[in-house]
Amino acid sequence: MFPRISDLINYLLGTHLNIPIQSYGFMMAVAFVAGGFIIFSELKRKEKEGILRPRVRKVLKGGPPSFQEVFFSGLFGFLLGWKGIGMLLEYSFFSRHPQDFILSGKGSLIGGLLLGGGFAFFAYYSKKRRQLKEPVTEEVTIHPYEITGNILLIAAIFGIIGSKVFDIMEHFGDVLRDPVGTLISFSGLSFYGGLIFAAFAVGWYAYRNGIRFPDIADVVAPGLILAYAIGRIGCQLAGDGCWGIPNLSPKPHWMGFLPDWVWAFNFPHNVIDSGNLIPGCGGDHCYILTQPVYPTSLYETLMGVVIFAVLWSIRKQLRIPGYLFCVYLILNGTERFLIELIRVNQLYNVLGLSLTQAQIIAIVLILLGATGFFFFRWLNRRYLRTRETPSKP
Repeated sequence: MFPRISDLINYLLGTHLNIPIQSYGFMMAVAFVAGGFIIFSELKRKEKEGILRPRVRKVLKGGPPSFQEVFFSGLFGFLLGWKGIGMLLEYSFFSRHPQDFILSGKGSLIGGLLLGGGFAFFAYYSKKRRQLKEPVTEEVTIHPYEITGNILLIAAIFGIIGSKVFDIMEHFGDVLRDPVGTLISFSGLSFYGGLIFAAFAVGWYAYRNGIRFPDIADVVAPGLILAYAIGRIGCQLAGDGCWGIPNLSPKPHWMGFLPDWVWAFNFPHNVIDSGNLIPGCGGDHCYILTQPVYPTSLYETLMGVVIFAVLWSIRKQLRIPGYLFCVYLILNGTERFLIELIRVNQLYNVLGLSLTQAQIIAIVLILLGATGFFFFRWLNRRYLRTRETPSKP
């Protein structure tokens, strides 16, 4: 496998680069960019079609520099200098263990203080230069697509929190064995936990900005499944443990034109060091699984792309806000329920059935998607009646 992007580049080109960028983290970044582009495009389209409207806000211009602006600019500069310059000074350790370095106390204190002071001074000076004798209040038009960055930031923060909360619930024994290591580790993140937390956070933020939940739900649905599909590429490249159960069956004849690893794979050099030591291998990640397993991350990428294509093709035909999100919930829940049949995960006994945490949530999502058609239809009728009813003088 390719724990770092440079491992993949070296494998393809025969080079010997040492780039401290984890494959999983890189693909997650690509996933956020791709999802953000889809959200930006959909917000812009819905505004053009009159579904969403820009908002007008009053903004104070020419005011004096505030303590909060200077403080947070300085804090950002300090963190950037502390870790950024520290990475350069300890590049050998950082290139081999980037996550450990970022989450440790290592860094350049002097670099942090210098860059933090520079950022704070620049924030103060630039605001002071634009200060007016008499600050004025101006009306500024904010288009829906202009809050895409904030939506992504909120989704990322609450998505990580939710992912970690649900993973801890499922693997509570790991927390008892190593509480600090488990809490600060970025491994073992539950997608559905992140989805639930991020959905509530983004929904509330959108509501505060004049966008109803059915509209924002339809906007994020295609981007969400596309980001998920791309993120699973990172799981496949890194070999992060999101693989399937052992697969010792011979490859079907209809898959004869595909490489063997599409059917069963041993994940050599996997990032979690699972399996047996590879003879003659030196350095990090020298393990290979004892038995080949289903490469479920690859399957989820393919199914995610198919679901994205379906959502993208029907998004303009579904006129009732919320319907596209319902289709997403049903398709996503079905995909995840099926993939869990060949995926490694802890089983729970529910009404006599052995189900994983993801399957339980998948069933809930399918039910929510099915009932959501009736709910969003009722909600849309109520919304239209409200708009048609003339206001009292």
